Amino acid sequence: MPPLVITRRSFLRTFNLAAGGLALGYFPVEAWAQKRNGRNGNGEGLRPNLFVHVAPDGRVTLACHRSEMGQGVRSTIPALLADELGADMAKVTIVQGDGDKRYGDQNTDGSSSIRSHFEEIRRAAATARTMLIAAAARRWKVSEASCEVRDHYVFHRPSRRKLGFGEIANDAGKLPVPNPDEVRIRPNGELRRVFKPLPNVDAPAISTGAAVFGADVRLPGMLIAVIARPPVVGGAIRRYDASRALAVPGVKKVLELPRPTAPYAFQPWGGLAVLADTTWAAIRGRAALDITWDDGPNASYDSEVFRVALSSAVAYPGAAVRNVGDVDAALAKAARVVEAEYHVPHLAHVPMEPPVAMARFDGGKCEVWAPTQDPQGAAKEVARVLGIDEGAALVHVTLLGGAFGRKSKADFVSEAARLAKAAGAPVRVQWTREDDLRHDYYNTVNTQRLTAALDATGRVVAWRQRTAFPPIASVFSGARQPGAGELQQGILDLPLDVPNVRAEACAADAHVRIGWLRSVYNTFHAFATNSFMDEIAHARGADPREVMLELYGPPRAASLSELGIKQLRNYGAKLEDHPVDVGRLRGVIERVTAMAKWNERAKNGRALGLAAHRSFLSYVAVVASAKRKPDGGVAIDEVWLAADAGTVVNPERARAQMEGAAIFGISHALYGGVTFKRGVSQQSNFHEYRLVRIGDSPARIHVELLPSALRPGGIGEPGVPPVAPAVGNAIFALTGKRFRQIPMRLERVV
Repeated sequence: MPPLVITRRSFLRTFNLAAGGLALGYFPVEAWAQKRNGRNGNGEGLRPNLFVHVAPDGRVTLACHRSEMGQGVRSTIPALLADELGADMAKVTIVQGDGDKRYGDQNTDGSSSIRSHFEEIRRAAATARTMLIAAAARRWKVSEASCEVRDHYVFHRPSRRKLGFGEIANDAGKLPVPNPDEVRIRPNGELRRVFKPLPNVDAPAISTGAAVFGADVRLPGMLIAVIARPPVVGGAIRRYDASRALAVPGVKKVLELPRPTAPYAFQPWGGLAVLADTTWAAIRGRAALDITWDDGPNASYDSEVFRVALSSAVAYPGAAVRNVGDVDAALAKAARVVEAEYHVPHLAHVPMEPPVAMARFDGGKCEVWAPTQDPQGAAKEVARVLGIDEGAALVHVTLLGGAFGRKSKADFVSEAARLAKAAGAPVRVQWTREDDLRHDYYNTVNTQRLTAALDATGRVVAWRQRTAFPPIASVFSGARQPGAGELQQGILDLPLDVPNVRAEACAADAHVRIGWLRSVYNTFHAFATNSFMDEIAHARGADPREVMLELYGPPRAASLSELGIKQLRNYGAKLEDHPVDVGRLRGVIERVTAMAKWNERAKNGRALGLAAHRSFLSYVAVVASAKRKPDGGVAIDEVWLAADAGTVVNPERARAQMEGAAIFGISHALYGGVTFKRGVSQQSNFHEYRLVRIGDSPARIHVELLPSALRPGGIGEPGVPPVAPAVGNAIFALTGKRFRQIPMRLERVV
């Protein structure tokens, strides 16, 4: 066989991005910066909004206002805009939107880019298309209804005439901009690119090293800063000696940062910043610092002690947040009671790219380049720490080398801004992996106690669930009790066909910074509920799939009264648009068990575990396979995921997200957990906070997206919650060992 030869052109053609086609801009360049004025000006073509610009030469510029962190948003949003507009992607330039309130919500979080903005994005492009049609119809003196847009032209159907975008861009630009709510959106059948696999527009640049991530930004005269932060959140410097650090070649300055005060919100941790010509010099300078710390009010935080406290909390009634029937009476009359307690520790984000930000302060204005998920939030924090108007803070978004919620927080951005002002030079703040693990906004720690009453036939007649965790709100207000936003994630929206249901929330104090991490509270709520359903099945000697389907009951939209609540936050969506749909939940369970051949689950030495969960308005079920390794250990060798996310705009990236969710979830299940002694994280790098490696990874991950014409749901996060319980249930089916905590420590399985 002759050797395989891949030329640069054939590589680019694979991604449909050969020279002369799609152009990319990683930041809005000065030539396009006037988009920030938001006007549809004369002589510059058509610019009806911040998303679309049609130049007089016909070139179309489309803005992606959400952050790209591997989920494919820069491939998906521009394709959706182009389809709605009728543009030829070979004549399109994609630019990354700066932080700008006129985009609306830019926080790329909560799996919301498409599910919350599907129609809004399309209306932005439809507005431009409407104006192009109006300009062409005026020139031809025909009705607008007789015209259509496709392939970068406006066509007059009866006469078969056509005008290119560039020919009418200036005329269209002089017309009044219509109300976006009144323009016609195309039927889905007219969209030619989306709903099918789309090329990853950033793949060539990433593969060749041309892509710009946070640490790739360079400015003349820049300094690089690394920061010695207090080991314990809320701590401060008692004394320090910077002389040895300043003696390190390349070190220019040592600057003190202010101590944060509770509630911490997005304030930096404080500490001492070492500024140098190079990253290595800054790291060496930091290592040479002589600092004595005051560890502050959280110095006594101990994970093992806190776990006992959480266990004590769920041993007693908490605040009732959901109630149907009379759980206490049903438990008192039960033929059998099944009860179990589950624990999930703090989890860290550990994106491959640690936090980093570049800032330049000049003339009372601050310009920032950062891999941020929330450029508007970052601008707000920069303005706060510098005492400037928010309009004087401009945030450019680079590519993100992973994020998972960590880069929605702006502490690392405001560090760079503060140091740039103090140093009188551009400053890039670079976090190391150790900084990232020890100074994270951790997913909260949680303990749950679940209790079920079974009647004489084994049917579950009562379900009680108690959950205790420091909520994210503690970072902003010092709250001890979870609110509706926290509890909607697997507590209030858990549909059960059980006559007596009660959920209780127990108070817990926060001793670290708590933040949202991919799937947030769904991670531990799904772990507990799915593990418990499996335990009920085992107690009854029944098939876990049949017990799960019995507990969820027949297909239906679960009402608020059935859920035992007065309202549901529902991830910001209307309940009539996105009901709690038991039919869809059953659908993914039935599909994934068919994919995995559930009825043959004990065949060939394998054992299967099942879990399913609704989150971010999507439904995902997972089956994991556990097998014995030759050395007697246990391996997770295969995983199946079935997802119902409604309308999927980019199925290739959706499948990739589900595959990534499997790896992310298995990493949590087998190795996850940050623990604390005397307020200090006991994990510092990947040798202590492991992720799944090639040898641990399932040999096969199968993903199926159920076809649907319903409104889009989330994609990036919903795959994660069912993975860990599916793994735990598979391990139990294989070994008889039940893990009620994460990490599962497979070395303990004999």
